[in-house]
Amino acid sequence: MRDDDLEARYLALENAAPLGFASALRTFVAEGCDRELNRTNVLEFAARYGLDEEDAVTGFVHAARIGLFDLSWNLLCPGCGGVLGANTTLKSMTKTEYHCAICTVGYTPTLDEMVEASFSVNRRTRRIPGHEPDSLPFWEYLRQFFWSSGIELPDGEEFEKLTSQITLDTVELAPGEKCQISLVLPPYYILIFEPVTHTAQHLNVRGDPPPQRQELSIVYTEENQQLPPRKLKSGPLRLTLENRTKHRVLPGIYIGNVSFKEMISQKRRYLTAARLLTNQTFREFYRGETLDVEQRLKLTSLTFLFTDLQGSTELYERVGDLQAFDLVRAHFGVLTDAVNAEHGAVVKTIGDAVMATFAAPDRAVAAALRMREAMRQLNAERGREDLLVKIGIHEGSCLAVSLNDRLDYFGQTVNIAARVQGLANSQNIFATEPVVRHSGVKQLLARQGVTAQARQHALKGVSELYTVYEIP
Repeated sequence: MRDDDLEARYLALENAAPLGFASALRTFVAEGCDRELNRTNVLEFAARYGLDEEDAVTGFVHAARIGLFDLSWNLLCPGCGGVLGANTTLKSMTKTEYHCAICTVGYTPTLDEMVEASFSVNRRTRRIPGHEPDSLPFWEYLRQFFWSSGIELPDGEEFEKLTSQITLDTVELAPGEKCQISLVLPPYYILIFEPVTHTAQHLNVRGDPPPQRQELSIVYTEENQQLPPRKLKSGPLRLTLENRTKHRVLPGIYIGNVSFKEMISQKRRYLTAARLLTNQTFREFYRGETLDVEQRLKLTSLTFLFTDLQGSTELYERVGDLQAFDLVRAHFGVLTDAVNAEHGAVVKTIGDAVMATFAAPDRAVAAALRMREAMRQLNAERGREDLLVKIGIHEGSCLAVSLNDRLDYFGQTVNIAARVQGLANSQNIFATEPVVRHSGVKQLLARQGVTAQARQHALKGVSELYTVYEIP
């Protein structure tokens, strides 16, 4: 990219992104190491440059739309933190189960526990070796492409020491290449793992050496292989490895000891897909591009806030269509501001109602308190008390779907949140037990000096009485 084109993009970013983000990103691109610029951990970036995390998320969304960075979605193994699949869009995440060759476990993908949203510098912004994965040295490929930004790996000599404790041998095989490795198997659990094809051979090595040298062959193909575990004796082994793919492969022979477990156990926070989907800027930019119409992706936890404007029909009757429309529009404005202030996203408006999502219950309750106060101020400015917003909040699992060219949500959690809002008949905020029991909500209400009151209610579609709390 020419210097003037790059400068124009940075200027566009400065005008669009939250204050301070563009300057921090300039510094990061100029001074960050190559590894950091590939699948950048957005939360670590925010901490380094003293930015609010949500401002950093919003900033990277702008940077991706402007073309400074590229967004990717990585499906992670909850156990070892390995990337089971890398996707440029969520639309290509179509499997109902992903198998981790290291952990030998199959997982159903969930957007809040297994899918990482990461940003890599665009090659026109700055060239890095990560743009050409096949050029990376053995361990750099594992660091940058197999392990996610959710794994905290050491650097320098500490990393070399750790890998030397777990590695018997490594090899790089070009397409069509074949090799033989002679080694002595120690009496441990041995893993022969290849990160490009995600092929693993697990060996349970026990007992005294056999009279003859043992033989083992592994052929790497384009198909996703799940090799059955093998039992071998400790002692000499001749290992034959063959690459029948169209790209290089990087098999390594590892000892499954304490050091290996230590290497994959150091986790750190990362930007989940669920959190990015609750970012208002992302929703506005990507709208119907996120999911395919046939996709159903699960979230184990998402918080929903529903509102409705009480008495809006009477309002139109009393003040006339034009004035009522202006009041309703003003009410939408203050509600949207409250959602944005607490880093939520408005999913849709239905008549005079709003459906919003938040990554955590405390954000939703904080937004509800902001809404209530803003509506009180709006009524005070008018000298009337006839604008009352009913608010209901619930948290739980759901499905992310694409409806009417828009990212939407489906499931019983959504239904209950709407039903809880329907119970509201005063300025009290209605919330379910999972919301009120959340530690962040407890702290928030304690700071406000508020005690939520539990009531039993019958909800349509729910067989038993449901505990709903009123927040005065």
